[in-house]
Order: sequence, then structure tokens, then C-alpha cells
Amino acid sequence: MNRLKIVVCCFLLVGSMQAIAQQRQKCTGPQLGTWKLDSYVTEDIASGRKSTLLGSHPSGFLSYGPDCRMYAILVKDGREPPATFVPTDAERLDLYSGFIAYAGIYRIEGDKVSHQVDASWNQSWTGTTQVRRFKIDGNHLYITTLPTKNALTGKESSSVLVWTKVE
Repeated sequence: MNRLKIVVCCFLLVGSMQAIAQQRQKCTGPQLGTWKLDSYVTEDIASGRKSTLLGSHPSGFLSYGPDCRMYAILVKDGREPPATFVPTDAERLDLYSGFIAYAGIYRIEGDKVSHQVDASWNQSWTGTTQVRRFKIDGNHLYITTLPTKNALTGKESSSVLVWTKVE
């Protein structure tokens, strides 16, 4: 009798694991893959003034996986390396202010992509959902942030990021 209970429990466990696996989301579409950052331009909503907060030639990568997970890493143009392997507090502050990174789950609805942030360079983003407009044109991805307080400037702004597909 005990052996029968064990077999039944194993059957139920395997069936439950298969059901969970079937519920895992699969993402498809032209967004899949890795994208290299070409430009990042921010517009101050109040003044209409545009700026390149991460310099004229920032670097970075954005990746969208078929498992509906994503990550984004953006690095300021011309960041200076610290004088030694361990940065001073001033060097650390400078490095931090020229860096944006986060990862999480994504969902696409129409022309919007929502990034549900699980981990972030700025802990205030962790646990939030960042909604962006997006458009793919050939091998270019255009991401536009909705007007909100900018994490680097504190001002109400919107940013346009242009990415090129890594082949």
C-alpha cells in the first residue's frame, strides 16, 4: 500500500511539474536577441531642451529572450577607470553616475513594452514596471520612455534610445 502511495505521489508530482513548465511564458517576435546602443537622447519636458546624459557615444546592450526575460546595460561615453582596482568614493560616485542597468521580465502589448524590474542599479526601480514605447524598423529598435522623473537628473523628461540588432 505504501509503495502504491509513493508511485501515485510521484505521478502527481511529475504531472504538476509538466503543468508548471507548460505555463511558462514563451516570447516570440522581432525583438528577440541582443541590441547594441547607438544613441540615448533625453528631452526635458518643461524646457524642451535635449541632452545626451551619457555622452555622444554611449555604449550598452539590451537583450530580449524567448523566456520573456530582458536586461539593459547602458554606459556613459568616456568613463574614466579608477586609479587602482578598488575605486575611491569619488571615483565610485563618478562610475555610478555614468551607468544604468536593470533586468527583469518583459511583456509587449501593441507599441508598448513593459519591463517588470527584478534587479536594478537604482534600487528604487527594483519591483517597478517601466513602460516604454517601441518600434522596430529593419535592424533598428527605437525605445521611447514615457514622460517621468529621470533617474539621473530628477527632472520630468522623456528619452529616445536607438539600438542596432547584433547579428
